Amino acid sequence: MENKIEIKTAKFTVKDLMSDQDVRWCPGCGDYSILAQVQRTFPEIIDSPKEDIVWISGIGCSSRFPYYMDTYGFHSIHGRAPALATGTKLANPKLNVWVATGDGDLLSIGGNHFIHACRRNIDLKIILFNNRIYGLTKGQYSPTSEKGKVTKTTPYGSIDYPFNPTMLATGSEATFVARSIDRNTKHLQEMIKRAGLHKGTAFLEVYQNCSIFNDGAFALLTDKETKDDNVLVLEHGKPMIFGKNADKGIKLDGFTPRVVDLTSGQYSKDDLWIHDEFDESPVRATILSTFTEVPGLPTPIGVFRQVFKPTYDEGMVAQIEDVKKKKGEGDLAKVLLGANTWEVN
Repeated sequence: MENKIEIKTAKFTVKDLMSDQDVRWCPGCGDYSILAQVQRTFPEIIDSPKEDIVWISGIGCSSRFPYYMDTYGFHSIHGRAPALATGTKLANPKLNVWVATGDGDLLSIGGNHFIHACRRNIDLKIILFNNRIYGLTKGQYSPTSEKGKVTKTTPYGSIDYPFNPTMLATGSEATFVARSIDRNTKHLQEMIKRAGLHKGTAFLEVYQNCSIFNDGAFALLTDKETKDDNVLVLEHGKPMIFGKNADKGIKLDGFTPRVVDLTSGQYSKDDLWIHDEFDESPVRATILSTFTEVPGLPTPIGVFRQVFKPTYDEGMVAQIEDVKKKKGEGDLAKVLLGANTWEVN
């Protein structure tokens, strides 16, 4: 299956998406980059008026996002963005519904709403701003903070095991799962485009730097001297190669990934894992998600998996139309005053 970005006929410009609100994030915050890449890519992937775009958010630094997009939006309550977005999409299926959320918002109180949005395959686009910390409430550990993390609420180091967002999304059967990094702007634009063009629940995790409470959390993946040896860029149909000189590769021994040296003469590109983002089985996407938990393995960015199946909203519309053909338009008064109601005197 080919992977091509279809450029749409723009109904608006980048400037049309900029609201009149002052953008208020801390200097150096990765949220600025995510906002900029969204505004740059939307004219290329959305061919409907911007009035058909809706941004839903919960609570947190990332959840200020709807204020800065000159589209419709809803700054909702903590963790409930996927539920509000689901209701928005079902109430008006023609809308292009996006969710802006953080690791504390989506994966703590919002975890249940998130997994069920994925399971149902609602046609939503969920962007997770993952900085591995609670930023808005001033630096407490979050569901993605690494074990041993010292924060205001874990002064002796966290003893908690962190959530793995891409594994959680894959296990919840999201039909599109991807990851990018705030400072890799071209790659982030590509992932936003891919998510936006997907039909179904698209989940995009973005490693986002919190310059105040968790500065440098992803420095190994963004610093010029270290990023090439620690980031694996996933490309469909291509062998998994990384390193400053493209001298390292990933080989699968059964279900166990191993880093091999391509300069030793023992291994060649033919021995490497060929990435298949359209694999119907979630097994290999799950293995890719485990890379961040295994010392010595690079961090994958790109599309982990994309599969296609009918969406919940399509099913709902089809079901309603089918019932109408068989039974005609409904009568609300009959429902309210029917056999399942009673009067209390």
